[in-house]
Amino acid sequence: MKRAVVLSSGGIDSTTCLAIARQEGYAIYSLSINYGQRHAYELNAARRIANFFRVEQHLIINVDLSVFGGSALTDQKLTVPKERQEPDITTGIPITYVPARNTIFLALALAWAEVLGAEAIFLGANYLDYSGYPDCRPEYIAAFEQLACLATKAGIEGRWKIKVHTPLINLTKAQIIKKGLELGIDFSLTHSCYDPDDKGRPCGRCDSCYWRLKGFQEAGLVDPLIYREQGAGGRGQGDRY
Repeated sequence: MKRAVVLSSGGIDSTTCLAIARQEGYAIYSLSINYGQRHAYELNAARRIANFFRVEQHLIINVDLSVFGGSALTDQKLTVPKERQEPDITTGIPITYVPARNTIFLALALAWAEVLGAEAIFLGANYLDYSGYPDCRPEYIAAFEQLACLATKAGIEGRWKIKVHTPLINLTKAQIIKKGLELGIDFSLTHSCYDPDDKGRPCGRCDSCYWRLKGFQEAGLVDPLIYREQGAGGRGQGDRY
């Protein structure tokens, strides 16, 4: 059976990616990274997703990027932006950008894929509903694929060529949610918030919550998560969109 390493954050995009990989007949090896993120609760969601899909193996690797800082997600001295509107969210690269995060994550996925003999890596990068991250662009993915062939023993020997799949890269969040539901995902298992409370409840006010709530609203659905300020599904936030 063909194998795929799926980078899993426990969020909507990576979970839908995992479901797509499963639908396409891959044996799933999910990989999550504990990188010193303030929203490390997402790792609990990644575990739930791995159990839900009964993946072949789920690894959580510790790579503490908080020692570098430089991002509101890894540096407690920086504040996660809240209540930003779409023109602001989509302009420039925000302070929630983690330097080189996807490059580091993909390198780890590549190492495991080479050991497994996996022919695919799945990444939930998205180019439409995204927050300005440079490592979510199609040209970046193409460049990494080229690097992967040049940087691995199997690639140099011509025995193996890895493909980085980004099936969601040109979809809106609403389209991703609808696709996930078609594939049987229980989105109550997922987590998206950059700044949850100590119970894991999403804030409903950060950029990531914005895209999530907007996606569910545009899909004509109610988010099943309980938000700490707004109640179930972020009700009462419709006037933000």
